[in-house]
Amino acid sequence: MADVLVNSFLGRLVGDNAQIGTAIDLEADTIKLMLLDSNHTNDIDAHVFIDNVSANEVSASGSYPAGGVTLTPASTTDDTNDLGQWDVDDVSITSATITASSAAIYKDTGTPGTSPVIGIWDCVVSSTSGTITITIDANGLIQISTS
Repeated sequence: MADVLVNSFLGRLVGDNAQIGTAIDLEADTIKLMLLDSNHTNDIDAHVFIDNVSANEVSASGSYPAGGVTLTPASTTDDTNDLGQWDVDDVSITSATITASSAAIYKDTGTPGTSPVIGIWDCVVSSTSGTITITIDANGLIQISTS
């Protein structure tokens, strides 16, 4: 499985009028990471809201709550290399018994049926009563370049 941005997020990003009603502010909104089990299969067209994937969420364990962990975002603009980057802090989950194969990143509206999915990333992690650290790529989760 590859890391993918879902089509509905791409539509929101470019201002698709059909998507504007559920705009996503990557800095101000509550953005969460939900761990998914190996039964999850990506569908970039159908995974519009988190309730489309939450049936494959791993069980809450240790410091991992149902619905996922809240991310701390940091956006930057690099004028030298002409790119924008959306990054988040690495995630640490303690005292957890979890096996996950991917992670959904989404805006949490408080209602799964209106919480838009941003994308699904490969995230193979496993722990038995231990700590899981999810290290985010140094280039961030999303990078947009003019070239």
